[in-house]
Amino acid sequence: MKLRNALIAAFTGVCVATPVLADLVFPALTYRTGAYAVSGIPQADGYSDYFTMLNERDGGIGGEPIKVVECETQYNTEKGVECYEKTKGLGALVYQPMSTGITYQLIPKASADGIPIHSMGYGRTSAANGKVFPYVFNYPANYWNGASAVVNHILELNGGNIKGKKIALVYHNSGYGKEPIRTLEELSAKHGFDLTLLPVDHPGQEQKSQWLQIRRERPDYVTMWGWGVMNQVAIQEAANIRYPMENFIGIWWSGSENDVIPAGDAADGYKALALHAPGMDFPLFDDMKKHVYDKGMAAGAGDQIGTILYNRGMFQAILAAEAVKVAQKMSGKADITAAEMRVGMENLKVDQAMFSNLGLPNFAPNLSVSCDNHGGAGLVAVQQWDAKAKTWSLVSDFKPTDMDVINKLITEDSSAYAKENNITPKCL
Repeated sequence: MKLRNALIAAFTGVCVATPVLADLVFPALTYRTGAYAVSGIPQADGYSDYFTMLNERDGGIGGEPIKVVECETQYNTEKGVECYEKTKGLGALVYQPMSTGITYQLIPKASADGIPIHSMGYGRTSAANGKVFPYVFNYPANYWNGASAVVNHILELNGGNIKGKKIALVYHNSGYGKEPIRTLEELSAKHGFDLTLLPVDHPGQEQKSQWLQIRRERPDYVTMWGWGVMNQVAIQEAANIRYPMENFIGIWWSGSENDVIPAGDAADGYKALALHAPGMDFPLFDDMKKHVYDKGMAAGAGDQIGTILYNRGMFQAILAAEAVKVAQKMSGKADITAAEMRVGMENLKVDQAMFSNLGLPNFAPNLSVSCDNHGGAGLVAVQQWDAKAKTWSLVSDFKPTDMDVINKLITEDSSAYAKENNITPKCL
């Protein structure tokens, strides 16, 4: 323990962190700088602030103080791997890579090192198969759930029949943006809609040609897998060609205040998928205010509180903290290891009673993890932007996605990965 704390103390000279004497170490691969900072900052703030609140209110988790160690990646895969190598020896319990590219690179490394990864709503979708990826978790939903949720919403809007409809996918031209393509192709064959693929190169500031094509071809619906400045530009370009915003549906990473506010009133009616509820109308924020904000301990500039991505980061921290509690109970000790954290994550169950006890009633759907299923139930809601009120509101319940299609693809992809890497699928 002394060696671990000495290493953490030395590392704080390089990266940002909370108080030094800690046993539960959570590395945070963040990006507060670079082209994606507008999306990275609020999520990093929410993640850090929740753990600060637990330290201040509860003395940590189970009597063990929490240490958040931030390492700046600039959303760059190489830098992300460097951050992992720098921090893994500090007693890391779980990694939140915050990038699909970084996640793909860390899967073999973290698995070999015995440290779990939680790529919440991103990363390699087939990692939902815990028998092939025992150290990787992507609950509560993955990109293939997202693709299905978009199609399901469009089906609902059209009485269950979208044969002959045109759907365009505007996507970040990276591993992240390409994740939903296979699922959308399968769903296109199943439901008879025409799919158009429109890649946007990093960082996404130039999209004129894609939106000219949309204006020319007039797809009935557009869905987007964007991030950072790409989202802002896409929504403004959609407004420029007067594309109906209610027919423009982003993934949950394309649905923050930072994405829509720059377009002003023109963004009104834009939709995005949701993994959790928006806003601050929850009792938990009273504790956050008392123990973090009023003490001047908020992360960053302290100006992201209650935004969509702040809540997302807070949700990540909540799920990590609840998995720690499971691990502590199962291991019979408070100062758990990464291996015990993995067991806690694999046995995590969150229901509405637990959300209420956390001060978050109706914040997100129930969650249950197992060896067979590291991805959760894949329940997804739809939210919509009100430009006048400058608020997001859920316009649907958290609903099931097409698991017949998704599970088939997960089995195919994870089986191929297992064969390529000589992995015998099994529960640890």
